[in-house]
Amino acid sequence: MQKLIQGIHRFQQESFRPLQGLFEQLSKGQNPETLFITCSDSRIDPNLLTRSKPGDLFILRNAGNIVPPHGAASGGEAATIEFAVAALGVKDIILCGHSHCGAMKGVLQPEQVASLPAVSSWLSHAETTRRIVKDNYGHLDGDRLLTATVEENVLVQLENLRTLPAVASGLLRGDLHVHGWVYKIETGEVFAYDLTCGQFVPVAQYQYPQGEIAVGRRDIDTI
Repeated sequence: MQKLIQGIHRFQQESFRPLQGLFEQLSKGQNPETLFITCSDSRIDPNLLTRSKPGDLFILRNAGNIVPPHGAASGGEAATIEFAVAALGVKDIILCGHSHCGAMKGVLQPEQVASLPAVSSWLSHAETTRRIVKDNYGHLDGDRLLTATVEENVLVQLENLRTLPAVASGLLRGDLHVHGWVYKIETGEVFAYDLTCGQFVPVAQYQYPQGEIAVGRRDIDTI
């Protein structure tokens, strides 16, 4: 705790003052262009990863970067997404998974979270991910299997995202775009799902299409 308190003092003395004008402007309201949905994992920092400033990202985090489909849950995910799209008018939604995801390990090995009933219930929203991996990735194991699970879960959750009314409406109008990313913790690399080739490709080499990304099943491969 002392480390955090010391960090606050350093923030106020070193970081806040150069950005005081920005924070004063942000105190009047927010206008983020991007909703960033990612895992609660402590190793992921969306602002650090994207080199974005306060006010740039509206961030939603939970275990496994999961988005329950419309009507499947009454948690805060649907409300947060609806607010970002309908009230704040974000133009892009990024759904970002990551390497070494503990939630996806729980999807693959549910017995590991059997003593955590709330976690087990939450991961049921990734049951489609588990089934896809079970039926299509029997030739993989270890880290390669986990990577495939992380990638497929991003695609599954993008499909769930598109069932939410505010998102579906924005996509139909063409003023909202959704993107699937995977962040590799150990290398700092970010991969984006490219519909044209059905694979995750380095984000620096990928130009987003100016239209809806319709999520489709891909060739069996992993980054």
